Amino acid sequence: MAEVIGVRFKDGGKVYYFDPCGAVVNIDEAVIVETARGTECGVVSISNRDVSDDEIVKPLKKVIRLATAKDIAQMEENRRKEAKAFEICQQKILERGMDMKLVDVEYTFDNSKVLFYFTADGRVDFRDLVKDLAGIFRTRIELRQIGVRDEAKMLGGLGICGRPFCCSSFLSDFQPVSIKMAKEQGLSLNPTKISGTCGRLMCCLKYEQNAYEDLLRTTPRVGAVVNTPDGVGTVVEIVNILTGNLKVKFENGDSSSIKSYSRNEITTSRDEYNRAVRENKQREQELEEEVFEEEFEGEQRSHGEKRRRHPRHRPKNTENKQ
Repeated sequence: MAEVIGVRFKDGGKVYYFDPCGAVVNIDEAVIVETARGTECGVVSISNRDVSDDEIVKPLKKVIRLATAKDIAQMEENRRKEAKAFEICQQKILERGMDMKLVDVEYTFDNSKVLFYFTADGRVDFRDLVKDLAGIFRTRIELRQIGVRDEAKMLGGLGICGRPFCCSSFLSDFQPVSIKMAKEQGLSLNPTKISGTCGRLMCCLKYEQNAYEDLLRTTPRVGAVVNTPDGVGTVVEIVNILTGNLKVKFENGDSSSIKSYSRNEITTSRDEYNRAVRENKQREQELEEEVFEEEFEGEQRSHGEKRRRHPRHRPKNTENKQ
């Protein structure tokens, strides 16, 4: 176990653990920490707590000090520089006619590096652009190509639900989302209805997936034989997985009927299923026996014909020789 605090460097960004070095830090306080990029200023999102060693990425960096008023002023100055740097970089991209879209600019706390984030359809040769920017800003320049989800996270906005993007408000990491989730949740597979502003599948499909998986485990599948208050039938449709409404088909001789039931009103007919399995096995065994008997009788007839054709089994000539 180790005592840590959680620090976030961007709104909705990932939380990183740091060693408080015995200091008690409250949530929303700004701290100066040492990172892989150098000295950074972040906001505390998790106060002092003990976590297991498995949750820590070693080596655990330490908190240098609490942020002062001067540090806060430095951060505000960096925000103004980032806005100006964005305009300059955007102008250079247009001058060179480069097929890329500038998304965001970020200054490190100590101004030792400027990071430019952009999106593009393919690989972009930006070496000349880096030289131009390095000559203007007189510091280290780094260009990073990001995906459309990262772009939505940085820019923010409102989703089709009317709320701010989950990725830009509280999601620290992107969770894998698949079209299988939309199918299991009974959603329309129209891409415009299940895709976010970024053009990828909506992150919120992941939120209720565990609940749907639990419901699917307790709900009879289509084709299952079930017991109902009206007898034994076969599930033909799951109307609503949340409410548990199902449609069951009954075979009545040459006719059939379909009725609706709730998940709690029916039970899986294990006995009926086992009986059907036994009947199938018995039918297969009977067919095998019939085939065996036919083959055996055929062999017997063939063997009898061979015996009759053999000289020793030919009928003797009883006529007198002349």
